[in-house]
Amino acid sequence: MGELARSKGRIQQILKGSLALTALYIAATFFFGLRAHSLALISEAGHNVSDFLALSLSFAAVWLQTLPATDERTFGYQRAGVLAGFVNALSLMALAVWIAVAAVVRFFHPVAVEPHLMMMVASAGVLMNGLIAGLLWKFSGDVNIRSVFLHMLGDTVSTAAVIVGGLVIALTGQEWIDPLLSLMIAAMILWSSWSIVRETLQILLEGTPRSVNLAEIRSAIQKLAGVVNVHDLHVWSLTSQSHAMACHVQVEEMQLAECEDVLARLNHLLRDSFGIQHTTIQLEVTGCLTLEGCCSPPEPEEVDGHSHHHHGPGSHDHAQAH
Repeated sequence: MGELARSKGRIQQILKGSLALTALYIAATFFFGLRAHSLALISEAGHNVSDFLALSLSFAAVWLQTLPATDERTFGYQRAGVLAGFVNALSLMALAVWIAVAAVVRFFHPVAVEPHLMMMVASAGVLMNGLIAGLLWKFSGDVNIRSVFLHMLGDTVSTAAVIVGGLVIALTGQEWIDPLLSLMIAAMILWSSWSIVRETLQILLEGTPRSVNLAEIRSAIQKLAGVVNVHDLHVWSLTSQSHAMACHVQVEEMQLAECEDVLARLNHLLRDSFGIQHTTIQLEVTGCLTLEGCCSPPEPEEVDGHSHHHHGPGSHDHAQAH
């Protein structure tokens, strides 16, 4: 936990510095974009506004993730970062659409630009965005930080494109290059943000992680000595880096101490081979009815006017969560 806290603290420091630099760059790109009549620069200002919001949202999510779990939120706020990544990606896609529409309009209504001013401001942007992206890259395994990393990496590439565009405009005088650059920036933003939307939706909808193969897990469990069958198998993500699993495992009839050994081997297998550390495994000697993919409790039997749940010989279910 100490290492995790230090990592979160380091991320928070990087995000704070990134927020300050981004705010300064937004003011500069908007002011000089108006001076240069450059849609590409103004687009960069708008893009960096979304970056500022993304950084702010990610900062809040990282802080929330440090809060402890409670009785009301038993997993704490682990998914705050996932939600932040989803919102960030959606804002990027909306911004990309706005840039594309503005670029198309400018194709039909050209505006003279000042390429030298474009190149000067964009050069500062490449340095700033590249620095922030480089600092965030180390932590980009987290989907929240990766969404911000893609924001900043996209800005680095797009501002570099603005420099090239400004140079070409200065040499050729072709003003249509500016809206063309804007369309390219919009396409790049859409491409990078769509993958974040897909991943975060998969987590929020508790879908099977893309890196997990249920067939392989089922096969590996059934190969363990003493295991007869596995069913009601579910794997989902708490965060982009933390997976959980729940299942019912039917075993041969055995003593309780032997069940503990089977359970320990199951958890070692899931942790070492599949990276799943949070498990809820129910051992059972006999199978149970399955309804809509999940096990149903047994129906009570009427005996002398009273309801009694049926338990088969030696059927002592055992559940353990880690």
